Amino acid sequence: MRGPTPRRLRKYAAKCLGLQAYLRSPGDGRRQGRIPAAALLWALLMGALLRRAAFAGIEALVRSRARRALDVSQSFGDDALGYFTERLDPAFTRQATVTAVRHAKRNKAFDNCRFIGLALDGTSVGRSHEKACDWCRPYRNPQREILGYHHQLVMISVVGTGLTLPLDVEPYGPGESEYTAGRRLLRRTAGNLGPRFADYVVVDGEFATVPFLHEAGDLDLPVVARLKDNLPELLGAAQKRFSHQLFRQGQDRVEIWDADDFDPWETLRWETVRVVRYRQHKPNGTVYEAYWLTDFPRQRVSSRAIFRMAKSRWEVENQGFNDAKNRYGFEHVCHHERRSLLVVWLLTALALTIERLYRIRYLHRGTHPIRPAVTLWQLLWLSLSYPAPHDSS
Repeated sequence: MRGPTPRRLRKYAAKCLGLQAYLRSPGDGRRQGRIPAAALLWALLMGALLRRAAFAGIEALVRSRARRALDVSQSFGDDALGYFTERLDPAFTRQATVTAVRHAKRNKAFDNCRFIGLALDGTSVGRSHEKACDWCRPYRNPQREILGYHHQLVMISVVGTGLTLPLDVEPYGPGESEYTAGRRLLRRTAGNLGPRFADYVVVDGEFATVPFLHEAGDLDLPVVARLKDNLPELLGAAQKRFSHQLFRQGQDRVEIWDADDFDPWETLRWETVRVVRYRQHKPNGTVYEAYWLTDFPRQRVSSRAIFRMAKSRWEVENQGFNDAKNRYGFEHVCHHERRSLLVVWLLTALALTIERLYRIRYLHRGTHPIRPAVTLWQLLWLSLSYPAPHDSS
């Protein structure tokens, strides 16, 4: 069969994204594993891409005649996947996603954009009726009655490039918040990516605190943060005065105000604070308005560029959480054990990153149009019905 197949996708991930060593040795912690780790890992990644999130669904695939076309060396049961993910070192998968993204940058996947951003955001996943692990947190009705339990985590993604690539996730520990987990996640991701990979980090107003802004500065990452009521003096001062600009963003009309001489608050070591306000008018009459603060100097970054950076913050929610939950089973609890949960979340992020780089950059070479995600999904499913050539290697 011509076109995308699991075997060709694996070859792309191994050679073009530098994942050959990871796909062969992903950090397996089993002492005497009878089933090769490479087979289990690839089945999990293909399960995510084929939108078969449950371990039982993956078992059905590898026990069917489609196994050879799936490029999985042998069949196994869902209990093998639970045992495997409990003992898989998450650090290897985190580093694999970073490796893929760094290779993509080296291969000029981001050359059509000026600024590469990182976006942080939190969400809840994996609901259950009873508490089964330390990460389970209660959710309540308006009367404060416990309805069940869920898990909360922060995701960090590459944004602002035309490619939203989930990089890593960090669950909230007992008694932690999005802010605490997000700071830990940013430190680890910036360290893994290395210096000068990203040009900025965009966050919600919860992160507009002195410790976070200083920490981002120490990581050499300018911040674009939502300005809300948690900084009332700065917000009040910004609402009183601004210079005004007007431009078009697609069919939207955007009014923007920009001033860079606001005084820093408390112990913030910035010389001045720049505040950008925008009012976005949609064709249907809806108006969106927001304030953002940043330490980007006006001489380096224009008002319009700050607007685009601020809007890129929604990519982690729309192309990150929404896609992962609604299409790739991110909310499903495959095996309720802490490491297994984390590993499945990380593998879902890695699968999304591989799929988007393959679909939007690799398959888009020459005159080929960009295929929608659903088209690639359909082609991969169709490829399973064709006999795969025997691999004599």
